[in-house]
Amino acid sequence: MRFILIILLIVLFIYALALVLLNAPPVSVDLWFTHIPEMRVGLLVLITLALGVVLGLLLGVQIFRVFQNHWEIKRLNKEIERLRQEQIQTAQLAAAEAAANVRHEKTVLDINANDKSPL
Repeated sequence: MRFILIILLIVLFIYALALVLLNAPPVSVDLWFTHIPEMRVGLLVLITLALGVVLGLLLGVQIFRVFQNHWEIKRLNKEIERLRQEQIQTAQLAAAEAAANVRHEKTVLDINANDKSPL
């Protein structure tokens, strides 16, 4: 893998060098903040390409981070809903057990030892 990457970088460097050398006519470049009287067209293309790649990578990382945060929020909301349902089920079970205990205590208290029949 590393070998393929090195070969790819060498080919890219050779292509960039050929682009600068073959596009030799100078042009005037006027930017918002500065003016460059003469610059080779190939060099201008390479600088523009490099800036585009860097800005694209930075924007791509930021957009991926936004999507990653969105996915994490969705996952956490699902987890909250699951825990909420689990808590409701636990509370319902505890309420049913408490109601059963109250009925049992009431039944036990209704039978009194003084209420024995003479038989």
